Amino acid sequence: MRNRNRSRNSSDQEIGRTPLLCLDVSKTEPPPSYFRCPISLEVMRSPVSLCTGVTYDRSSIQRWLDSGNTTCPATMQPLHSTDLVPNLTLRRLIHLWSSSTSSSDQHLPSLSDLARALSDPAIDEAYKLSLLSSDALRPSALASLFVSHETLELAVTLVSLLLSLDLADAGSKQALITALLSDLDATTSGIVSVLKGGPDHSTSRVAAARVLEMLIADARMVIAEKPDLMTELVRLIGESDAESVDAGLRCLMGIIGAGRRVKIAIVRMGVVPALTKVMEREGDGIPAPVVARAMRVLESVTGCGEGRAAICAEAERCVAAVVGMMMKVGNEGSEAAVAVLWSVCCAGGGDRRAREAAAATKGGLTKILMVMQGDCSPSARKMAGDLLRVFRGNDRSSMGASGSGYDSKTLHVMPF
Repeated sequence: MRNRNRSRNSSDQEIGRTPLLCLDVSKTEPPPSYFRCPISLEVMRSPVSLCTGVTYDRSSIQRWLDSGNTTCPATMQPLHSTDLVPNLTLRRLIHLWSSSTSSSDQHLPSLSDLARALSDPAIDEAYKLSLLSSDALRPSALASLFVSHETLELAVTLVSLLLSLDLADAGSKQALITALLSDLDATTSGIVSVLKGGPDHSTSRVAAARVLEMLIADARMVIAEKPDLMTELVRLIGESDAESVDAGLRCLMGIIGAGRRVKIAIVRMGVVPALTKVMEREGDGIPAPVVARAMRVLESVTGCGEGRAAICAEAERCVAAVVGMMMKVGNEGSEAAVAVLWSVCCAGGGDRRAREAAAATKGGLTKILMVMQGDCSPSARKMAGDLLRVFRGNDRSSMGASGSGYDSKTLHVMPF
């Protein structure tokens, strides 16, 4: 009998994993409905997911499959795979529920458990709402996590998640922002530390940038005075993944309005080459909306002489990238492109390097005409008119026998 019991216990374990949960389903506190297996309607001991995304208790779904069934019992969809993937997040939550119903003061979910549960789309919203009332998620408790280096990545992950979570009400989000602002030096120091992480920490770095973006609205001038932060944001937009680039650009767009000193500072940190690289990578992992944000940041830095000089210093690449993206970034992005080109080609007589680079771009004149004939602002239309003379310098060398003054056969009406 002892050997038989030992064999039975062994079969109730996942290979290479911890023993299955021993749940007392007679607890007085009812379990959430998604803790129950759709087949047995009992609390799951070893939750596993099918390729359809539905989670079952391992023993129940295995019996279903062993009976020759080839569909998902809940959805009746055909199964292209019968692999059973352990749902470790749900397994952990069931364990926490089982433990907490026997002792409300023990086995409380850790911060990591909370982060996993709140970010898991498979977890019921009602249960997520109950987690939001946890003492560990009080604004003051979360703000204190930015003081310790050991909890920084967890801090930015949780705060970013809560600030973006639709289930959290506006008042709770504002209270969290207020708590973070109450010790802004500690908060920003923690964010800088996370942003300094390498490629292996990209998820945490994106979360840190998103937290910073939410703080900028209330503390832009103070944040703009932190050069370490600016350096890391410029470095972030130079990363290979679009999510990091977008997060960095959003922060820079918020901070750059703090004044001319900020623009000069980020230019000296190399923002122009970084923005040029983003525009060159459109279609190669960087979507057009992100490129549009890069164009608007570039437009902002032309507001200082240092920014214009940096663009002219690598005019061949930067000007070509701006012209190339002009019609791919929406109306606002197109106007930003026109403003960038005008600032280096026309303002104060323009820079020779920028004018030559603009004249050498293929199709530039057509794009300028298309902007003018589109729904652009009066100021953009005027700047585009000034740019026509620059782009015609190249167009004359490529005129056809008809002597057309522009390089598009689809545009027949000059704007003026």
